[in-house]
Amino acid sequence: MTHTRRILITSALPYINGVKHLGNLAGSMLPADVYARVMRLKGHEVTYICATDEHGTPAELAAQAAGQTVQQYCDEQYEIQRQAGEGFLLSYDWFGRTSRPANHKLTQHFAQQLEKNGLIESQTSKQVYAVDDGRFLPDRYVEGTCPHCGYEKARGDQCDNCGRLLDPTDLKNPYSAVTGSRNIEVRDTEHLYLQQTGMQDTIRAWVNEKGKAWPSLAVSIANKWLDEGLIARSITRDLSWGVKVTSADGSPRPGFENKVFYVWFDAPIGYISATQEWAEATGNDWEKLWKRDKGADKTEYVQFMGKDNVAFHTVSFPVTLLGSGEPWKTVDKLKAFNWVTWYGGKFSTSSKRGVFMDQALSLLPADYWRWYLIANAPEGSDAAFTWEGFQAAVNSDLANVLGNFVNRITKYCASKFDGKIPESGTPGEAEAWMANELSTRLKAIDEYYEAMEFRKAAAETRALWAAGNEYLTKAEPWVKYKSDVDGAAVGVRAGINLAAIFAIVAQPIIPDAARKVLDALGIPEGNRRWPTWNDENLMDAMPRGAPITPPEVLFQKIEDAQVAEWTERFGGGKE
Repeated sequence: MTHTRRILITSALPYINGVKHLGNLAGSMLPADVYARVMRLKGHEVTYICATDEHGTPAELAAQAAGQTVQQYCDEQYEIQRQAGEGFLLSYDWFGRTSRPANHKLTQHFAQQLEKNGLIESQTSKQVYAVDDGRFLPDRYVEGTCPHCGYEKARGDQCDNCGRLLDPTDLKNPYSAVTGSRNIEVRDTEHLYLQQTGMQDTIRAWVNEKGKAWPSLAVSIANKWLDEGLIARSITRDLSWGVKVTSADGSPRPGFENKVFYVWFDAPIGYISATQEWAEATGNDWEKLWKRDKGADKTEYVQFMGKDNVAFHTVSFPVTLLGSGEPWKTVDKLKAFNWVTWYGGKFSTSSKRGVFMDQALSLLPADYWRWYLIANAPEGSDAAFTWEGFQAAVNSDLANVLGNFVNRITKYCASKFDGKIPESGTPGEAEAWMANELSTRLKAIDEYYEAMEFRKAAAETRALWAAGNEYLTKAEPWVKYKSDVDGAAVGVRAGINLAAIFAIVAQPIIPDAARKVLDALGIPEGNRRWPTWNDENLMDAMPRGAPITPPEVLFQKIEDAQVAEWTERFGGGKE
């Protein structure tokens, strides 16, 4: 009997300004979903939490552009993102919102605790004020020329060209991103600052301990920030939309009535508040996942994110949790991903570069995209999305290797053995070879998933399917049937059992196709658990004599004409 683990999974919160592109999906939500599915199939207690990140400047700007209030805009976009996640079969236990009351309350609580512990101080700073707009401009509302690389469309918080973090007052020739006005001044304004400097040694020790379970990408990003030295960061902004800044009694903090907490302060707290929402809605206990004194020490906390989010999750959010002095659970395993690139550049929501989740689902079912993005996961380096690569993966891996195998063996069983799993015949050399392949490859697939090496897990899954096709070539049931029906029966029985095992291990990546196969083979829900290898799997994973039905064609091949049409529509190809 294996030990049941309690696993909390979070993926970086998708920002509210528009449908997410395939790069966002591949770098956080999809691998988190695949991991959650594997762990559920293995019988573990899994809670997968996500939410929309709804505060900050881009939400205000997008609402303004759409002619809506920010609340209307966020309500509408939340529903669109929820449906896109559903369409991609993302198995969230809860998909929350950072704009809900639970997150406001918890963010204000953390701010009070941090201030009590001397980690938040009010400071006067210089900030850009747009005279024509009649307002202070938060970081991303200011654009100008980067002082480091000369890029002319750098934002006030970061230069997208050289990657350096900036303050708006660093920019040369600054202007308002809202109106384009250059009639701006630098004025004094008061903000709350998180005194990260005082947590430098604590965070360094924490990274050294926890980082042993992280990929080198995550550790190197954390250490880069620590080596440069943590600085005090402003955690409030001159905005109207967001979590209000309050005093200890809950009333508005004097002087901060027109300010809110910075989105990057409240967004990660959304992991906890969304878990609270889930617990309230389902009658579960959130504290055993998040409070170490309530059992969370026995919870494994796994985070998934793209590399641009790593610094906030390995430095800023831990400062909040550890600095509170309360027994909050911190991350155990942090899986960071590189970029999925789009023909030489990044996928981009703001620049509308690439294919977005809703568009992808209008072209092909979720499984096609899920397979390609996991099989080409950007783990060791950036991974290029190309239409030709997508077509090749779908046609080869899904249609030819898996689909063809299932189609051939189920149809043959239906035509020659009345659609029932044959009972006669004795296994021979071909079966011994396949049994060894199964034993070796199932173990490898399992180990890769445990290590969160998704690309290798997919490659090994494909190799297992390919071995099944090779087995049929060795066993030749269609040839044997002419002179040795019992010999053919062995090949068909093994083939049907293989189809079942192939579908079971495919469930995390291509859940819809896997379900169709398992339904066609009559395998009850309770028997679809993650396979543990034993020698009976090949010949008797399913009862002899059980009826089966050939499923419909699982995957349609992608034609060259479709690739040409999509290239024309979305771009890509030779530039």
